[in-house]
Amino acid sequence: MINQVRNTVLSVLNKNNYGYISPSDFNLYAENAQMELFEEYFSNYNKAINMENARQAGSDYAEIEGPIAETIEGFLVTNFLINNANSFSIPSLVTTGDTAYYILKMLCHTNVISSGANSSIGANLLISSSAQFTSLGIVQGDIVVNLNTNKTAKVISVTSNTTLTLDANIFLTTPVNYLVISQAVKEADKVSVGKITMLNSSLLTQPNNIFPSYTLEGDYINIYPKTINQFGQIEAVYFRHPKVPKWTYSTLANGEPVFNQSQPDYQDFELPYEDTYRLVMKILQYCGMSIRETEVTQFGIIQEQQINQQ
Repeated sequence: MINQVRNTVLSVLNKNNYGYISPSDFNLYAENAQMELFEEYFSNYNKAINMENARQAGSDYAEIEGPIAETIEGFLVTNFLINNANSFSIPSLVTTGDTAYYILKMLCHTNVISSGANSSIGANLLISSSAQFTSLGIVQGDIVVNLNTNKTAKVISVTSNTTLTLDANIFLTTPVNYLVISQAVKEADKVSVGKITMLNSSLLTQPNNIFPSYTLEGDYINIYPKTINQFGQIEAVYFRHPKVPKWTYSTLANGEPVFNQSQPDYQDFELPYEDTYRLVMKILQYCGMSIRETEVTQFGIIQEQQINQQ
């Protein structure tokens, strides 16, 4: 898709010899264009809901809300957050491999069932000679955490009082500290930094394991009560930013870069294929400003306005 968009942009520019856009410039414009369209999906979703409430939208194949929701839900992810003392780091490239555009909710696994260290290793197994897995009531679906690597797996079956079968092989050495956390979750309420002080000051309102709360402060999320402080206890449900698109090449032919998607840093657009035309129009606007050609910018704006009016 990204190569098609670039070829179309270059074709429009070269038609009247407006100029040439380098791969590095194109990648910058592509990143901004994708982000613009991504943010428009959220505002368009709000408009679609308002139209439905006002009975101005159709149903079945004429439904507006559904396709928009499917697109933005493609960026909805759930990840465990890395703990830092009594706080948890917000999703980032370092902690979760992506960045959060909007945090939808926080899920708290408040019940730590078992903890200890493994005594031996086996493929997709947690083996601990001092454990009492069966007696503690561990069941399929509970979460096992490797505290040394911050990797998680789910319990497939309780093989014995000392052995759990997991859906991933997260214990490769011994001894390794582990936690077994109940799959049961409580959704934390988001409160302001000022309000959490007031809530904590009263025994009647202070957060607990049944009704947890959280505050967002800079790059950290504070969970209350503070007893919820282990990796594997907090899952964030959030919309992530789209991955940065990058058109890559490896060779030159007649002075022109040749597209090569096998490069390790290649990244296609993450928006639906039907947004190809809109991406071209957005990028042309940036190109027009770069080469100081108002005709290119105006062409992109006019075409985009016609799309929005449909």
